Amino acid sequence: MGKPAVLLIGNITHVKKEWEECRSFAELKTFNGKTREEFLKACEDGSYSDVVAINRSNESTALTGPFDQELVSKLPQSVKYICHNGAGYDNIDVPACTSRDIQVSHTPQAVNAATADIAIFLLLGALRRIHVPYTAIRASNWRGPSPQLGYDPQAKLLGVIGMGGIGREVAARARAFGMKIQYYNRSRLSPELEQGAKYVSFEELIKSSDVISLNCSLTKETTGLIGKKEFAAMKKGVIIVNTARGKLIDEQALVDALESGKVFSAGLDVYEEEPKVNEGLLNNPNVVLLPHVGTSTWETQKNMELLVLENLETAVRKGSLVTQVPEQVSKVKL
Repeated sequence: MGKPAVLLIGNITHVKKEWEECRSFAELKTFNGKTREEFLKACEDGSYSDVVAINRSNESTALTGPFDQELVSKLPQSVKYICHNGAGYDNIDVPACTSRDIQVSHTPQAVNAATADIAIFLLLGALRRIHVPYTAIRASNWRGPSPQLGYDPQAKLLGVIGMGGIGREVAARARAFGMKIQYYNRSRLSPELEQGAKYVSFEELIKSSDVISLNCSLTKETTGLIGKKEFAAMKKGVIIVNTARGKLIDEQALVDALESGKVFSAGLDVYEEEPKVNEGLLNNPNVVLLPHVGTSTWETQKNMELLVLENLETAVRKGSLVTQVPEQVSKVKL
């Protein structure tokens, strides 16, 4: 019996040496095509009939499209693990994988610090409406035609939606700026993890927060989590920060809330239809915009790739995953 095969879709950028070292426990294969059709054909013609695990790199979706029900149904029967590079995995149909006894991992811990840093960057920028003076000085216009005052973070109430690893890192950084923390989560955290944050209902968080930070996963249940109804319930002058997934927010409802003054400003790193951005956001000077760069640091990208390899090795050697997606943990046959 030869070694089990693992398949790389995309490229390894930061841990090429460590990837090559995986030859000690697996045969390494790479998808060299550029399209979904090529990938499906390779699956159908038996090219990957010995592949046990897939290394789904950052480039995977651009090459094969999402791992939706169609694609998952055509994966070789030998595939038992999908090791995804990314904390978010909304481009993988997890129920379809579960129905085929395919276990899926992601890279949550590796992204926590960098994503939280960007969230705080956007939070502070939104509080100060930093886009206006930032662009004015680059246009040799000093502070712009009508300088505006912003707000201090001290004593503001930050509502964190999704108090997982990233949410807790956001809260920790916000405390350093004197902010008070409340949060909504699927379940209450232990006192050790709460670190003094107040657990509240979703409705209470929406109604009472001065600043709202979205840090939850995108699922069928959370798509459009913040829309017209939720904006109507918020404080006048609320600030919205989103570093999770764009589809958590109804962007047109956000544009309307910004234009009406209900939302003072917003800090966004993610969008509903990336890379397309709603014109109402692009044209509003009270929005701080970044092009989905929450994890764009050398250290974080390397740590994400290393965690994917750790999941691969554990899958092949032990038949389990280190960071399996939470909704699958107790549902896949082991």
